[in-house]
Amino acid sequence: MIDAKTIPAGGTVAPGFEAVRDAFIEAQAKDRGGAQLCVYRHGRQVVDLWAGYDPENDRPYGEDTIGVLMSCTKGLVAACVHMLAERGLIDLDAPMARYWPQFGQAGKERVTVRQAIAHQAGLMGFEPEARMGPAEIFDFERSVAAIEAMAPLWPPGEGAMYHFVTFGVLAGELVRRVDGRTVGRFIAEEIAGPLGLDVWIGLPEAEEPRRAPHFNDGPQLTLDQWRALLAGVGIDVESRLSRTFFDTITAVDGAIALINTSRAARAAEMPAGNGVGNARALARFYAALIGEVDGVRLLGDAAMEQARQPQADSARPPAEFARLAQGPASQSFGLGFELASPVRPMLGPTSFGHSGAGGRLGYADPASGVAVGYACNTMLNSPAGPDPRWIGWTAALTEALK
Repeated sequence: MIDAKTIPAGGTVAPGFEAVRDAFIEAQAKDRGGAQLCVYRHGRQVVDLWAGYDPENDRPYGEDTIGVLMSCTKGLVAACVHMLAERGLIDLDAPMARYWPQFGQAGKERVTVRQAIAHQAGLMGFEPEARMGPAEIFDFERSVAAIEAMAPLWPPGEGAMYHFVTFGVLAGELVRRVDGRTVGRFIAEEIAGPLGLDVWIGLPEAEEPRRAPHFNDGPQLTLDQWRALLAGVGIDVESRLSRTFFDTITAVDGAIALINTSRAARAAEMPAGNGVGNARALARFYAALIGEVDGVRLLGDAAMEQARQPQADSARPPAEFARLAQGPASQSFGLGFELASPVRPMLGPTSFGHSGAGGRLGYADPASGVAVGYACNTMLNSPAGPDPRWIGWTAALTEALK
């Protein structure tokens, strides 16, 4: 174990948040990688910390380090949809096919925008027959075509199941059809630019030297273990939904590895998970969703409140997978955002945001006016509870807010 007094670390905290710094550094001392933590309160930065290592490049994980944000990307993409809805360009209760006519086939004619961004569209992954492997899911045009041809895996609206990769296709193509810009360009011009964020979907080559590659630390569930888990609770592992689930997690695991080794994968727009940025970007983004930050606010109160409202049946998996809801790993969704749960407690039930594979996390809590960003390079797997690196500083932050 690394001594917390010798681990490379830096940053600043406002008076009253010293315990957050101490807890963050103590947690990172047990991690062979590194991380950043940033917190805003009422539009003002009160915590800005970094600690640990980028072992592949033999350097500290510093204040200017960036990394792949995994599914924290989904929160940024969801905000694009809500910004367009607030401008009157998207009706959340309209069929997706109103804006994307080719989507309206194979039983998807009545799938609404609301269902699509609440993980209720019945399109949780690409079917094996579509041959969407790790490399193919970075091909946005091919992904769009696969979604257009696909029939829902369950009746849309009847339960929710996490759309690992397809959320980015659904929301990203909706933004492109309505606005004309790709979602990566929309974020660059409407979110990152005005707020001065170091965040991209489609990483510019000039930013590559700042990137810290990610790595696994601890056991990851294998495909055989997933099959045994589902079979053990009585789920038919040969059903269409199960086969799609297995194929999707295999492709996602491969894509996570490919992002490290392929410049093309980082330059592509895969708006479910290849956003690149840092903790400062996540915290400042969420702060601007719930209030004004240096004169910029992304959503008004009504739009923000709508985005974080629990959706009917959003915490209930489709009937076939219902047994998986019995435990702390269950998810609950708003409109494109995750809501607080035992695995992602955030700052309690009024919080909303999005986590990313391996421990990344961004969220806001309107009740306390707080926004948080946590970025890291070590991929931990904590399916039965919160990431252990979050626990100490979350408790310290909760106490500081009192």
